[in-house]
Formats: sequence, structure tokens, C-alpha cells
Amino acid sequence: IWQAGVDAVASEALVQGQIGVDGSCLSVAGHRFDLAQLDRILVVGCGKAGAGMAAAIENVLGIELVDRLVSGIVNVPADCVRALRRIELVAARPAGMNEPTEAGVAGASRILELVAGMTDRDLCLVLISGGGSALLPLPVKGVSLSDKQAVTRRLMHGGATINELNCVRKRLSRIKGGGLARASKAGTLISLIISDVIGDPLDVIASGPTVEDSGTAQEAFDVLCRLVPERDQIPEAVWRHLEQEAASRTLHPPIDAGRVFSRIIGNNEVAVQAAAARARELGYPVIVYGVGLGGVAEELGRELAKLCRSIRDRGEPVSGPVCIVSGGEPIVRLAETTQPRQGGRNQELVLAACHELLSTADSAQDAAARIVLLSGGTDGEDGPTDAAGAVLDTQTLIAAQERLLEPGPFLAINNSYAYFEP
Repeated sequence: IWQAGVDAVASEALVQGQIGVDGSCLSVAGHRFDLAQLDRILVVGCGKAGAGMAAAIENVLGIELVDRLVSGIVNVPADCVRALRRIELVAARPAGMNEPTEAGVAGASRILELVAGMTDRDLCLVLISGGGSALLPLPVKGVSLSDKQAVTRRLMHGGATINELNCVRKRLSRIKGGGLARASKAGTLISLIISDVIGDPLDVIASGPTVEDSGTAQEAFDVLCRLVPERDQIPEAVWRHLEQEAASRTLHPPIDAGRVFSRIIGNNEVAVQAAAARARELGYPVIVYGVGLGGVAEELGRELAKLCRSIRDRGEPVSGPVCIVSGGEPIVRLAETTQPRQGGRNQELVLAACHELLSTADSAQDAAARIVLLSGGTDGEDGPTDAAGAVLDTQTLIAAQERLLEPGPFLAINNSYAYFEP
């Protein structure tokens, strides 16, 4: 069931469904191009699925067209780098570390230079997927990469949503908030986007490098004021830049809607519906608990545990066996601690469910009897860890009990990885 959801948003399959070659005609997301009229196809982008997306383009176009027309750069995590024929994959950050790096800045700078050198006989394909914001950093003048890193950390520790985080990041970047599209001189620019944001807002996914920014400098400044209680918690250069932009009401030049297009090719709903369909094929009654769920991971984990317990013990709202499927992007509310910790939203959700089930049971055996709960990231990453998520079942709780582990202390400091680590 889980694998069906993952397979449904596999990057290569999603891209292959959007591109085709028929004789001398190239089709991309509903747009058709005469190959004889194209001088170049430039492929750029960012995201954890970038390697698969780029590989799919080369596979669909074939060796002859790729060698004749294709070039490009896509910023990806280091563990996603592999050799492609004409598209370079840049290790823009280490695996499991969702923060911008100097390598990412170098890749983003090269991408901006490439798109600025295009002509109206060129086609630019922009590949965007989850984690794109951290993988495509290019700070504005006067703000350093370390400044942006400090802001990102502070906002994440303050419980910022992805929308709030990207609202600020766009205003501190030369390439986000439509910067890439404004720099492009291509005749046509098409973004193929795998969304990791609830509701699929184009200007929030990877901080919207190819779409108009719906936010303002004032809104970004207000986010900082709300989530950063003391001014000295982030660099003064950031405050100064946002204050100056807000005061001047700086407006970016508009993006040419006649040559710039975006297409969502995969999202959370696609994965959830595929998982639900597979569960039905296996004979389970299915409850789709939600799609695009937000909130706090710990709270959502407790809610799901209570629902599982209610179905198991009282047959409410349905009698088992039953499969509950949900998806979303909850946040982790980080606790203040000096203790080492590791984890991600999915592991935190499952740990909270463990804590909830154990709180009303006499033993680990009783707590998870006839209950299995899996939560994972479809992109294979969950926070700064080597795990995609975690699984709760009777064996999990018994193994933790044998190691004398109680979920409460781990949950209190967001140390979910250590609880589930074999």
C-alpha cells in the first residue's frame, strides 16, 4: 500500500507522462514545438527529485536529440548525483541536511547565467521538486549565505510553516520569487513541478523561482517580527534589507505570461489516492483521513493513534480490518534543548502515536495489538536522517521496551530517530 503511493509520484514516470516526441514535433505539458525551430533545450532546476526528472527528459528525447539540443544544470542533494548524458547534476547540499550551502549558491549562479544567455529560439525546461528552496540559494546583495542560514534555522526553530519560511526566503533571494523566469531570455519557459506543499501554491513550492511572488517585503518582515522575538537572534543585514524593501515597496518587473508556463505533475493527493486504491484492491475498507494535512506532527500522530484504537476496541467509526490513509506536511515544533537529537516529521508523528497507545495500555503487546502505523516521506528523506520515516507495530514497541526505552523523553526533545533506531 505504501509502495503504491510512492510509485505514483515517482519522478521519472511523472515527467515521462508530460513529454513526447512525434517525428519532428516535441510536446511538453500540452505545448508543441517544431524541433527544427529550436536551437537549444536548456534544462535547469532544483529539488530532491531532480535527478530522476532530468534522467526522464534525456530518456524520452533519446541520444540524437539530447546530443544535438540539450544541456543544463539541476541542483540536487549529494546522494542523488549521477552521471547523465548532457544534464549536469550539482551536489548542492550534503544528504540529509536541508540547509543552503556555498555549492548550492554556485549552482544557482550558473543556472541564472545560463537562462540569461538564451534566445527566443530556445526552450527552457525548469524541473522543481521538494526541498528546492534550500537547494537553490542565491542571496541578494548585502545578505550573505550564512545570514540566510541563520534566518532559516531561527524560523524553523520558531515553528514557521513552509509558507512563512518561503515568504522570507523569496525576499532574500535573486532567483526565488520569479527571479529565474525574469532572468530567462528563452522563447518559452515551462516548469514541471512535483509539489511538496499543501494546496500546491506555485509561488511557495521551492519559493517559486518561475512565478510571480504573491507576497511582499512587508509580509516577510512581519513574519520575522512574529517568529523572532529578539532582533539580535538573526543577522542585522537581514532586518535592514527587509526594512528597506518594505519601506520602498519594491516591485519586481512582471513575468511574461505569454512565454512562461507552469504545470503541477505530482502532489500529495496523487500519492494518497494511489495508496487508497491499492488498499481497496487488497480488500480493505478505506478511510481517507485527509489530504494535504498540516498542523503539528505530534498532534496528528496522537489523533491517528486514537482513531486506530477506537476502531480496534469499539468498532467506531467502522469495524476492522480497515486501512486509514492520509497525507500532508505537518511541522515539528522544536523543543529548546542542549541534548543531541535527530528526527523528522514522519518519525515524530509515529513516536507520538507510540506514546499515545502506550499511555492507555498495560503492555507493549496490548498497546499496538492489531495496529500498524507507517509514516514516511515519498521522496525518501525525513528530516536530517537516513530514514524516510518510521513504523509502529507490536514488534516495534516490544523491541523498545526490551531496550528500556520510553517514548516520552524522546518525544520531549524531538529525538524520534534514536527511539526507532535498531
